[in-house]
Amino acid sequence: MTATPADMENLLGQLEASLADLRLDDEEKHSLAQTLRQAQPPEDGFRQLRNHAFTLARNRLAEQQDPMAVLRWTEAVVRALDVARTPAQAIRSSAFFSPGEACLNTIVEHFRSAHRSVDFCVFTVSDDRIAQEVLAAHARGVALRFITDNDKETDSGSDVTRLRAAGVPTAVDRTDAHMHHKFAIFDGQWLLNGSYNWTRSAAAHNEENVVVTNDAALVRQFQGAFDQLWGKLGD
Repeated sequence: MTATPADMENLLGQLEASLADLRLDDEEKHSLAQTLRQAQPPEDGFRQLRNHAFTLARNRLAEQQDPMAVLRWTEAVVRALDVARTPAQAIRSSAFFSPGEACLNTIVEHFRSAHRSVDFCVFTVSDDRIAQEVLAAHARGVALRFITDNDKETDSGSDVTRLRAAGVPTAVDRTDAHMHHKFAIFDGQWLLNGSYNWTRSAAAHNEENVVVTNDAALVRQFQGAFDQLWGKLGD
């Protein structure tokens, strides 16, 4: 599949719209990344998008707009394009188990290595070691989206309110059923999935598992499930 003229027009339009407020916000990053994944532009298409971004930036500077804001927007767009044009890698998958800290460590490491985006969909978060990495990723500008369930939202030790208060975009399932997933997608390229709850007891006591893979087909399926839930539960 390669980008159609309509795909390129859509991408160019997204760039122009995102510059209206001189920032590429989290929703705009996710929308741009998703469109790039679906369109799969050829190298000429990426050059066209990059050149258009610089033309837009130059025009804003000529209008005496905030130069640092224009620079930050340009850097964010270039990073998004660079990540999207990275050639496909060989499929790599690994499994981790608890009790013990193998599952915890792989969650932490993936948050630390995230450059662009993390979508995470977990029943609860109460392990402060994970919450700290979520906040650190948020602080360095990684676009985050968090889906969780209301059953554990206000439990003692829950980090849900803390993450939301820090500005992490959060959607909560408040239906009678449970949002019981435990998966995360890092930079649109890595899927982390398994039974492992993001809690201290899961690391210390429970028999749990985490599987990590860059299998593009699986990443797309889970990304689709996440986007559907986000659209259903998000504000």
